[in-house]
Amino acid sequence: MALKYSNKINKIRSFALGLIFAGFGVMYIGLFFRDIAWVVATFFILGLLFIAFSTVVYFWIGMLSTRATQIVCPSCEKPTKMLGRVDACMHCKQPLTLDKTLEGKEFDEEYNSKRVQKQEADQRS
Repeated sequence: MALKYSNKINKIRSFALGLIFAGFGVMYIGLFFRDIAWVVATFFILGLLFIAFSTVVYFWIGMLSTRATQIVCPSCEKPTKMLGRVDACMHCKQPLTLDKTLEGKEFDEEYNSKRVQKQEADQRS
């Protein structure tokens, strides 16, 4: 049975790509109102805002990607980047962790949240 985990960097890049397509879609909808100039302009400006926001998201994930931990996946042996305590391989979707306390536990992206980290620290004390 194939696991459906996804790498955080790829998720955010896919979201940014979706924003670009949404922006073009909104602009295309504006073409249906060619007779009303202000409606066309509104849809085009809204579409441009979607595309501008996607540019900001791409820049943000690019900056975040530079501080990600680069490792070699033990399953496919390809280099991948890891954000947080748990992540998935970009290539084979293998769950990964560098945290020794999480080894052997069921993969859950909640391990990256501050709330879960605080609960684990409270349990250890």
